[in-house]
Amino acid sequence: MTETKRFVIAGGGRVGLQTAENLTDQGHEVVLIESDAERVEELSDAYLGPVIHGDATRPSILKQTDLNRADAIAALTDETGTNLAICMEAQQLAPSVRTLARAETQTGHEYGEVVDATVLPQHLGGDHAADMLTGEEIRTLIYPTADLDIIEVTVAESSPVAGRRLDEVALPTGSLLISTAEREALAGADTILEPGERYILAVESGVVDEVLNLMRG
Repeated sequence: MTETKRFVIAGGGRVGLQTAENLTDQGHEVVLIESDAERVEELSDAYLGPVIHGDATRPSILKQTDLNRADAIAALTDETGTNLAICMEAQQLAPSVRTLARAETQTGHEYGEVVDATVLPQHLGGDHAADMLTGEEIRTLIYPTADLDIIEVTVAESSPVAGRRLDEVALPTGSLLISTAEREALAGADTILEPGERYILAVESGVVDEVLNLMRG
């Protein structure tokens, strides 16, 4: 049974709404923050969880979310600077909370000292943002080009590839297993996909979902 977690989402636009929908569909608790009054009404009508009207960069607004009880906060507005500011303020209020920021440039991974992870919504939607928030199986996502993602993912015990050699696994066209997370050596045909082990893959954006489903079961 999936453990119920609590998430704060700052920014109720397309990506924020999709992320909230994915999280609630998985049975998690969501609190939304939105600065636009009309959008607040729309989000409230969606019945995804409490919706707070205000500027999420303000401590007084973040405190209303009871941030110390949250597993993570996702700053998903359309302004990278605003998202980083939200995450930095959140870490001041709740040092243990995980942070995810939406970044609009290819250099999102450069913000690693400020946030735990970044998401580029032009490549990944709310489903991937939800994946990044809910578990440790996807720790980081780096985007070197517009069409290629580098992901680090854990092989689940229930995965159809668990315990099998790489040459016995039919990875989707457009994906390549590079190495284990320790990066000690390149993966080869005789690499065994051990359950619980983390692997680094290069994946074209169009087959990310297929690869994640294969690795996680």
